[in-house]
Amino acid sequence: MRTTLKRHVCVLLPDKQRLDCTVTARSRGREVLNSVLRQLGVGDLQVFGLAALNDNEYLFLDLDQKLSKYFDKRWSSGSLKVPFILFLRVQYYVESGLIIMSSRVQRLYYAELRQKVLQSQSRHQEDLFFQLAASALQAEVGDLEQADDGDGEGRRAKRDQRKHERYFLPEDYFPSWLIKRRGRDFLLRHSPALHGELRGLSHGQATLQFIREASRLQDGAVTFYRMRPEKKERRSLILIGVTLKGVHIYREVEGKQCFLYDFSWTDVDCFTFQGRRFQITAVGSLCLPKLLYYTRSAFHSKHVLKHLTDSHRFHIHTREAVSYVQQLENVHHSASRSYREAYICDTASLKQRLRCLNVTSSTSDCSVAVETSPVWSRREEEEDNNDGSTSEAELWLDESEEAFVDTPAEVSWLAELVYGVSVDGALVLPSPHWAAVTMEMKQVLSRRADESKAVV
Repeated sequence: MRTTLKRHVCVLLPDKQRLDCTVTARSRGREVLNSVLRQLGVGDLQVFGLAALNDNEYLFLDLDQKLSKYFDKRWSSGSLKVPFILFLRVQYYVESGLIIMSSRVQRLYYAELRQKVLQSQSRHQEDLFFQLAASALQAEVGDLEQADDGDGEGRRAKRDQRKHERYFLPEDYFPSWLIKRRGRDFLLRHSPALHGELRGLSHGQATLQFIREASRLQDGAVTFYRMRPEKKERRSLILIGVTLKGVHIYREVEGKQCFLYDFSWTDVDCFTFQGRRFQITAVGSLCLPKLLYYTRSAFHSKHVLKHLTDSHRFHIHTREAVSYVQQLENVHHSASRSYREAYICDTASLKQRLRCLNVTSSTSDCSVAVETSPVWSRREEEEDNNDGSTSEAELWLDESEEAFVDTPAEVSWLAELVYGVSVDGALVLPSPHWAAVTMEMKQVLSRRADESKAVV
């Protein structure tokens, strides 16, 4: 009898691997997440979330909800022999891979971006695809072999072309529309030159470069949700894109995505849903009307709103980390190689200082746990997937609060980022120490920037 209460959940990873989890019929998403963390050997997934495929669209799980809400009636009568599929997908995009502490999680992030680049429709950014292909080749293949100068020029060119055709396939690095536009021979002939320019770049450096460049792709670092422009419209022609800096809105016209609006988080006054009605209200200075769209169901609206809430909160809580990363990268780019090595050695004393603090380990889920800014409230309902539901929710965006600086749970991995204490575990710093640590890091960055100018 007990075996009938077990369910087999298969989690598909961005790198096409799979993780198998066994849970009970009454399990919640958090139990699957904890199993994924154990199997990956990491303490925090940071930017990833678990998603279910609902009406051909990925919805990120509310980890406190029962898994039965995300599957059809098969869940009630399921068994260990029938797997239920979940996906580990990027929930929060970042501009720099240095934000991601775990090397394992960073590789998964890179793998998902690689697939999104191949599916991209940003036809106006053609040159960027060549740069992305070169970075990916350097990360996966390494240095391009140099030609032997002893051979004749013509013979060497023909041999190199044949070799280039063997060492990569354009289909693995370019979207299909670009291959059709330029032709395979063009890509095979010109891509190796760009790849060769990255000689000497390590696997890790090339991966970070790919992540940084992919964030510039218009439809790369974005999660799309389909909505309908009118209540009676059968087709979902509106695309709401959740990005690292805000929201993009597109309308599909004759199979092509036409860009309508680009809202930064500060451009949006609030998001509201009531049943299937999803409303976006811009700040008054933009002089835009309220944008009203319709989702498939109240269940769908609720999860889109939660993703927007968590994404905005992630943006708020990582602003200072992003600022630090940018300063560090500027220092590294402007300094000599020997200086960078000295800088790395200098951080050893900072690591030791953190180890002397009262540090404890913890495991957090993919979203920030503390309610600061934004503030949003909703009336809970027993059944979320009823199209006629009158449930309401509202998210007001306000970036004026800076409370995250003194919240240990949110800044734990920021300390790891700045000081390099750990790669996979999560830290929690006592709040009395954090202000001093932050101030000292700012002083270190300022001093290093001045020294780098002297070295260069």
